[in-house]
Order: sequence, then structure tokens, then C-alpha cells
Amino acid sequence: MFDGVLSLDVLSGPLPVVLFAAAAGILIALLVRRPSARWLLRIALAAVVGLGAAVVVWLVCIRWLNLFGESLGAGNYAWLAAAFCGVALCAVSIGRRPRWRTVVAIVGIPVFLAAATLGINANYGLNRTLGGLLAISVPKPVALTPPTSADLGYDTELWKHWRAPSDMPEHGEIGTVRIPATASGFHAREAGLYLPPAARVAHPPVLPLLVMMMGQPGNPDPEPIAQAMDRFAATHHGLAPIVVVPDQLGDPTHDTLCRDTKRFGAVETYITQDVPAWAEKNLAVTRDHRFWTVAGYSNGGLCALSFGIGHPDLFANILDISGEEFPGAEHPDATLHDEFGGDRAAYDRAKPFNRLRASSFPGTTAIFTACADDPAYHHVALRGSQLARAAGINSAFVDIPTGGHGIGALTGGLDGGIPYLYPLLGLEAPR
Repeated sequence: MFDGVLSLDVLSGPLPVVLFAAAAGILIALLVRRPSARWLLRIALAAVVGLGAAVVVWLVCIRWLNLFGESLGAGNYAWLAAAFCGVALCAVSIGRRPRWRTVVAIVGIPVFLAAATLGINANYGLNRTLGGLLAISVPKPVALTPPTSADLGYDTELWKHWRAPSDMPEHGEIGTVRIPATASGFHAREAGLYLPPAARVAHPPVLPLLVMMMGQPGNPDPEPIAQAMDRFAATHHGLAPIVVVPDQLGDPTHDTLCRDTKRFGAVETYITQDVPAWAEKNLAVTRDHRFWTVAGYSNGGLCALSFGIGHPDLFANILDISGEEFPGAEHPDATLHDEFGGDRAAYDRAKPFNRLRASSFPGTTAIFTACADDPAYHHVALRGSQLARAAGINSAFVDIPTGGHGIGALTGGLDGGIPYLYPLLGLEAPR
């Protein structure tokens, strides 16, 4: 039952409709009464206090502390102001006659806050379920058949030779898996897994592997990339990479800097040793790393670029979707002090753009994507593609007109970036 509650859809369906309707009903109930000078004054006070509280939160969290590294956008600020004004209205209504008004006001406080939370979450569109919004993973085990040594040869022209059987499912399967942190000891949450339709038949072909990391804060949710992969699989006879979505954060509030640290643990070792070892043992993926891809969105995009150029023998292909520029980019001074002990040279060496300037990476392909209406990340992606090209990388930049830094950026990046990968992975005729 608890898992069922956590699986409730908070982007569409009855839950947000009911919650928004309840918030509107409470607002009307509290506002509609016989007007008086005193009551109008209380309403005005609630509006001023609510708006003032929203401005203070904006000043402290966005302007001074820069907790999110970017503006949250007008829509989210509107929800923030509405939440504070609603709570202030509830506060001035408590103790007013008739008595039911106090009960409604007390109930209204959590309802207004929850409605604003769902509204802000909907603007980003990344957390579809209540569990995702609360950063609670709902286990969904997937039955896996470990490959045998005879199954490991990879057909580099799979697109030409594969014939989908008549009983192949129309869609892929998603679930969760526990990946042991044998080498790293990193405390990761359960990883997401996507098995394309071609992997769900009686005798599946060996397929490429794609390791995908999400943003921070965020969850290792395979659903967004599964939806994108299903769209491509539908036009490629069920063929798509097998996708593992590991947790590079450990905790949604942690920015692990895409590197091994004493503070957050050995995340790089986890992604580049533990995850590949588990995948090769448990999934029918090729051992030829020319057909392996590391991908990520936002913080995950930074990790994808960092791990890709740091381990070109492991990942020949990189998909960086609206990735951050360097570790701790939102708080560089604090990162320099806390994680690098003030050693600026060490910090500079950890920045992937500097690593691109210092080395060459022949045989690597990197695709960078970003939305034009997300200017800071758009500039980073464009610059990344230019530096990658100068470093001998087969590089491409996908310019997405709109989408901001939420679900539009992720979906647009997947839809725009995956077509570059399909010919390289043997899933489509070479261009």
C-alpha cells in the first residue's frame, strides 16, 4: 500500500487536480465573508507579509546563497509568492468566527504548501511520482538472465541482420536494481534499468550499454530515458541500448562533484568500476567498449563528460545534456575551500574543459545539447562542443529552441542526441 501511494502521479491524473481544487476551495472559503474594514486590513496584511516573505526567501536563497545556481523562473516565483500569501491568509483567519473558519485555516496551511510544491515540480516536470518528489525510491525488481560466454559476441551491423520475432513486446521494461559498491564502498541508492523490446525476447541479441545519470537534486529514475528509447526502438525493430541509470549522488542533497572525495565517497570508482562490472555480469551487453555510452543531464551531464574523457577506454561515446561546466560550479569558492583545501591548481585540473584543452581524445564521440532559453547552460554546451572538437573528439552540438532547464531540456536532449549515437552503436546504417 505504501509503495502504491509513492507511485501516485503528481504531474497528471487525479492527485494534482484534487489538491489544486482543494486549495482553491479553501482560498474561497477564507476570503468570502461579510466585508469590514478590519477584515480588509487583515487581508492586506496577509498579502504584504506573504509577498515580503517570498522576497526574503528569494534574496537569501537565490541572490545571496545562490543555492540553485540559477534563477528559478517567473512561474516558480509566482508559486512561491502564492504559497506564502496563502499561509499568511490562514494565519490571520485562525481564531476568527465562525469556528469552522479556524479549522479550514489550519487545514489550508499544508494544502497551500503542497499545492505550491506540486506546481513548482510540474514546471520542471522531472519527478512524475510522489516517491520521486520525496526522493524515495520504490523498488521494482527486474528479472535478469545473466549472459553466457557464448552470448557475448556483438554484431556491429545489428541493424542489418536483426529480425524482430513476432512475439516481441511493443515497449521496453523499466525497473530497479541494486548495484553492489564492491570496489568503491559508495552508498548509492538503487539504480534504474531499461531493457528495450529487443532485450525482452526469448533469445535477445547482445546490445550496446548506455549509462545515464540524472541531475542534482534528483533520483535515478529511468522513466524519461525509457520513454525516449522506446520512441527510437519503435522505428528500429525494437533495437536500443540497454540503459543503466545509476545514482551518482547517494543523497539528493549531495553534489558529489563527479569525483572520489573523502566527504561524499568514491563516486567515480562506483560509476567506472562497480557499475560496469555489474552490467557485464548481469546484462547481455557487449564487452566492446566502442559501443558503450556515458550520458547525463545537468549534474549528470558534467559527470558524463568527466567520466567519459577520464576513461576513454571504458566509454567511447558521451552525451552531455545541459551539463554543468565544472565540479561545484554553483558554489566555486566554497568548493575550492572545502573540497580542494584552497589548492586552485588542483581545482583547475578537475575541470573537464581544462582537461580537454590539455589532451587529445581520438576515437571518442561527444554530443552536447542545451536549450536556447537556458542561456547559461546553452553557452556551456556550445563551448564544450568546441573544445571537444579541438581535442580531436568527434563532436556535435544540438541546439534546442525551448525547454529551459527542466523536462524540456532532458527530453529535447535525448531526442536530439540519440540519433547521433544509433549509427555509432550499430543500431542504424552508418551515415
